[in-house]
Amino acid sequence: MKTFDFGVPPNPNTENYDALILYNKKDALPSDETIAKAARQEDPKQGLPFVTANTATENCDTMNVVFINNPGSTRQCLALVGGQYQSYHIQRWMRRSDNFRGLNADYPLKLTSRGWTAAGRMEFTPPKDYHVKDHQDILRTYLNNADDIKNRLKSILSKMKTHTVVVLTCNFGQSELLMNFACSARSRGFDLSNILVFPTDFDTKELAEGMGFTTFYEEKIMASIPKAEANAYGDKIFTRVMFAKVVCVQLVNELGYDLLFSDVDVVWYRNPVDYFHERSLDGFDVFFQDDGSRQERYAPYSANSGFYYVRSNQKTKHLFRSLLYASDLINAWYSHQQVLIALLTEHNSLLGLNVKILPKEMEEFPGGVQFHRNKEAMKKILRGESDAYILHMSWTKNKDNKVLFFKQFGEWYLQESCVNKHFDAILSERNILGSGVGVLLDQCCSAEPLVSCHYRDKPSKIPCRDSPPIDRNGESWW
Repeated sequence: MKTFDFGVPPNPNTENYDALILYNKKDALPSDETIAKAARQEDPKQGLPFVTANTATENCDTMNVVFINNPGSTRQCLALVGGQYQSYHIQRWMRRSDNFRGLNADYPLKLTSRGWTAAGRMEFTPPKDYHVKDHQDILRTYLNNADDIKNRLKSILSKMKTHTVVVLTCNFGQSELLMNFACSARSRGFDLSNILVFPTDFDTKELAEGMGFTTFYEEKIMASIPKAEANAYGDKIFTRVMFAKVVCVQLVNELGYDLLFSDVDVVWYRNPVDYFHERSLDGFDVFFQDDGSRQERYAPYSANSGFYYVRSNQKTKHLFRSLLYASDLINAWYSHQQVLIALLTEHNSLLGLNVKILPKEMEEFPGGVQFHRNKEAMKKILRGESDAYILHMSWTKNKDNKVLFFKQFGEWYLQESCVNKHFDAILSERNILGSGVGVLLDQCCSAEPLVSCHYRDKPSKIPCRDSPPIDRNGESWW
């Protein structure tokens, strides 16, 4: 995988593992006759040769790559069926009954969805009629207004004078995270003029503009999205908000702009756009932060749909149109991430979409998996020794916990007096007349982080040994 970058997150436990290559023509074998003879097993006493990836593939005109693992530790078999019509998909068969139950060795092998786990859980189901109707209603509204929406958005984008736009979307329930992002970025001196916020309600529009952001608000599309925060990942409010994440990316991408999409539960240490402008990365169409989860439903990419970079080209435009049209699956699966990964997989195979996952082992883009499981990575950030560009507070149940984690990690800059307040209320409490872009920054932002302890078993800027744990039997992080 060092020779060929397949884009998938590598498993560090398999470093220096060998790959088995099968050749369907003698002409495809390496040119070195000694190696070729060993590969053909002409001497039964001689084992298969071990050679470099470049040597092994030097005469391959084409190469099909299959990633294999054994989720569930089943007695797995791999069947390579030659002489048939070429397929670029893998069929999965499992011993099971016809209902939603798990692996049962007493049954014959049956064709099975890749989302049917050995434990009997079905991760991929077709959308039901009410999922489809709900999707069609909002899609109809979008399509009927698409030309007007694009024209107005194009006018705003042209005034931003940048070819790379940082795209955020937010509802009122999550607005304090958006405001903290603005305050945190301000404290570090970042220029936020290339950020475009897609608020899902008018109250968030006012707050975003008050924090200095450019906004694009489309009431017809956002009318069905709740203002409240989600109670947990995957609940109905969370799922509704996911449509906003689909639309804002699709629109900016369609209009020809490269973009960095980010959830609002993020803080910057360095401007992440600079990373993606490196010329050495030009071969990829999309980059995603590694989610860190290795559930079967996220295979093979485990892409985090809350932080990713997209180059605008015909492949990515088709990808995000496809996601828009397939959003009934988001309703059915309660996951924007799951649907997007399934489309990444198909578009990689069908159209050659070049996908790159930024592996969780790299230091530059830490998220929830590092926050909860990599103490040394968090300590390096606190010491100012890390190469991190961002910290994304993913892998967290809800907004309340995100806020508490940011507070004790020293990444909370929003004054309490501005939390969960409407724009007018913040101004009236301070006897400020008028409005304007950025009017809330001086009122709501602290120049220094507002640090407080909440959980002893989570990363913290100061010792929090006297705080309760959040995890069962959680020990002090210090």
